Amino acid sequence: MTEIDDDALVAALWRVIEAHGWPGLTMGRLAAESGMPLATLRDRFPSRMDVLVLHGRRVDHAVLAGTVPGQGGAARDRLFDVLMRRLDAMQPNRAGILRFLRDMRRDPSLAALLGPQLSLSMRWMLDAAEIGGSGTRRRALSLGLVAVWLATVRAWAEDDSEDLGPTMAALDRALDRAEQVARTLRLMPAAEAAPEPFPTA
Repeated sequence: MTEIDDDALVAALWRVIEAHGWPGLTMGRLAAESGMPLATLRDRFPSRMDVLVLHGRRVDHAVLAGTVPGQGGAARDRLFDVLMRRLDAMQPNRAGILRFLRDMRRDPSLAALLGPQLSLSMRWMLDAAEIGGSGTRRRALSLGLVAVWLATVRAWAEDDSEDLGPTMAALDRALDRAEQVARTLRLMPAAEAAPEPFPTA
């Protein structure tokens, strides 16, 4: 399959979830909606979770493909841009994603399963924002960014505006809080005007 086919499969995933919810998502329904043969679907995606992981990778890819190296400016502003572009990538599938989020509230185990994938995505978002670091510092920054992202998604789920102004305001506040914590823990300098280099490993 090509990348375009992957994006079409992700779109089909969210249409099925929008219509039937996460409990009603079956691989048979996904095959019918996407046009992918059921046998091919089985070979590529042994479970529904694997298709969700594909969604995360495609969103990551959309952000990373649109990232221009050497952006300059403050780390906070770069993170704001990266996370808003992540929401832009999700916007076409908004209805299905919102139903999934509602279903997830009734299934805490689902959030636990997706946690490692979200943490991985946030490490890629740090790279997109050109925020370097390694070891404990990087793990702490990625966990902080997970918290920022979750707060932003909660606002996005309630935001019906065309310009996503309330979502941007929520992201701004979440970044303010995260920046204060990061400075308290000495994870970031008080002012960072230039981008840090990408990690070499």
